[in-house]
Amino acid sequence: MADKILIVDDDPAICKLLEKVMHSNGMETTVADSGTMALRLLASCSYDLILMDVSLGDMEGFEVIKNLRGQGIKTPVMIVSGRNEDYDSLYGLSVGADDYITKPFRPVVLGAKVKALIRRNRDLVLDKPDVLKCGPFSYQYTAMRFYKGEEELLLSTREAALMLLFLQHPGQVYTKEMIYEQVWGTGIAVDDNAIMVYINRLRGKIEDDRQKPVHIITVRGLGYRFVP
Repeated sequence: MADKILIVDDDPAICKLLEKVMHSNGMETTVADSGTMALRLLASCSYDLILMDVSLGDMEGFEVIKNLRGQGIKTPVMIVSGRNEDYDSLYGLSVGADDYITKPFRPVVLGAKVKALIRRNRDLVLDKPDVLKCGPFSYQYTAMRFYKGEEELLLSTREAALMLLFLQHPGQVYTKEMIYEQVWGTGIAVDDNAIMVYINRLRGKIEDDRQKPVHIITVRGLGYRFVP
C-alpha cells in the first residue's frame, strides 16, 4: 500500500511540484490549500506524513501544527518553507514539527527525507513487544503511548522517537551524531540546534525541573545519557 502524504500549501505551482516528487517516490497525495482545510481533512483521514508550508492564506503553518498536536494527532510533519531564518526552523521544531526543509529544495533530498521520517515513525511500533518498561517510564507499542507512572506523556513524533531511543538504551551515552542518525536518519547533516531543541522539549515533559534534569543527563563534551 502506498504511503499517503498530505500537502498543505496555497501555491498551486509548489503543490504540483511536491505532488510530482511524492508520486515519483510511489506515494499518494492529497492537497489542502489552507490551514482550515488541512485540519478538516486530518479530523477524518489519516496520513503517513504532512508536508506543511509556513505562510498560508488563512493562518500560519505553525498554528496548524500546534492545533493538530493539541488534538493528539501525531502524524509526522515536515515544514517546507521559503523562509530560511534559523528562528523559523527552531520555532517549527518547538511547536511539534519533525523536520524542516527550505525552498528551493532538491527533489531527491526531499524524497529521501520523507522516506526516512516515515520509516522512523513506523519503527516505533513494528516488531516490538507490547509494553516497554524502564524505571517509572513505559511505552505501549500498540497504542503508541508513553507514560511516566500513571500519567501519559503527550509527545510529538520526533520526541517519541527520541524517548524510545532512551528507554531502549538506559545508561548508554549517545553523542549528538548518534542521536541524529537514529532519530533523524542517515545521510543528513547533523543539526546541533535541532537536537538541543528536542532535548529541552523532552526534558520539559519528563523532568520535574528541566533546569535540574535527573533523567536526561548532559555528558559534557560527549552527548547525553538517559537515567531512568
